[in-house]
Amino acid sequence: MIASPSPTPGQRVPVVIVGAGPAGLTLANVLRAASVDCVVLEAESREFIETRPRAGFIEEWAVRALEERGLADRLLVRAQRQGECEFRVGGERHRFRYAELSGRHHFVYPQPLLVTDLVRKYADDDGGDIRFGVRDVELHGIDTEQPAVSYTDPDTGTRTRIDCEIVAGCDGPRGVSRAALPPEHGDVARLDHGIGWLALLAEAPPSSDCVVFGVNPRGFAAHMARTPEVTRYYLECPPGDDPENWSHDRVWTELHDRLAASGAPPLTEGPLIEKRVLDMHNYVVRTMAHGRLFLAGDAAHLVAPIAAKGMNLALFDALLLGDALVAYHGRGDVSGLRGYSDACLRRVWEYQEFSEWFCELLHGPSSDDAFRAGAATARLRRLFDSPAAAGAFAESYIGSTSERHLLASR
Repeated sequence: MIASPSPTPGQRVPVVIVGAGPAGLTLANVLRAASVDCVVLEAESREFIETRPRAGFIEEWAVRALEERGLADRLLVRAQRQGECEFRVGGERHRFRYAELSGRHHFVYPQPLLVTDLVRKYADDDGGDIRFGVRDVELHGIDTEQPAVSYTDPDTGTRTRIDCEIVAGCDGPRGVSRAALPPEHGDVARLDHGIGWLALLAEAPPSSDCVVFGVNPRGFAAHMARTPEVTRYYLECPPGDDPENWSHDRVWTELHDRLAASGAPPLTEGPLIEKRVLDMHNYVVRTMAHGRLFLAGDAAHLVAPIAAKGMNLALFDALLLGDALVAYHGRGDVSGLRGYSDACLRRVWEYQEFSEWFCELLHGPSSDDAFRAGAATARLRRLFDSPAAAGAFAESYIGSTSERHLLASR
């Protein structure tokens, strides 16, 4: 429900960005560098967004795009580069060197570090306007040429209104932006994988120099380095499971069993500092633009963390929207804004299709379905035995075509 705009005149800026995640902050920095004024509104505190545990794998095209815009200085110094992953199947290890096939790497850089860098660049270094802890955000007039955003100031309790030309909705699946779409445009295509992942952070050094996927009839498991001292693990579990059902001993027993393979180094155990259950589902909105509202990131789409695509899609959206808004405000060129939704959704669906395919490969053997298990085994064999299949997987896994999509949109 969109409330009526307040009659009280307020500040006016070209762009209001709702949400200070990777999408909103990347967009804000792109606009700030091009002297396009904007205000970022964030419901949480700065401390919260800079420490919230999130994904940590950034595809190389995204890093290069951030570097081109002066947003990757700390990332390039601090991030680990990875070009291999490992599948553990039937007690055997299968090393997959995707960088050799694609020419591209992943950069291991947890989202809180990227968010911290982007906030520092936008607010501290460049003096950008970002307002934390705002409440009761409402969008007004997105179907008109005079949209506005209002919110309650957390310190004074007063209502504040900002008039603008464009609203960028980067506030995730439960934010106000997607809810502002009319019903005929706000419907969502959704896929529920019917599984859960127990997401774990362990205060323990990584036990492998790459991502490890354990494909096991007992259930999928994964190992992913985060920092030299912290490792991310995942365990397949029933959807909606209670994390408290998973004691320290049970977690490590299952990880040892599901990731076991001949010649593999033993897992280094440590205290579990995060333990939560994620239900694996994907969704895509019908359109990412309506009137003067443009969605980006999880407000428009969600990819289950199976293939580490979520943050990369958010960055793709933000870079594409940033370039389109700079062209619009700098040259009056509206082509980028008009084509924004279609260009983004094309990339979104490519990532969604790969995520669905990869999910079946990883979870088919534990599905209790003989057909799905057999099909998953066939996919794994083809991946290991066919150079053509390996090359296609490597290109999708590292998102090689995203760079071409970005360049084509300019």
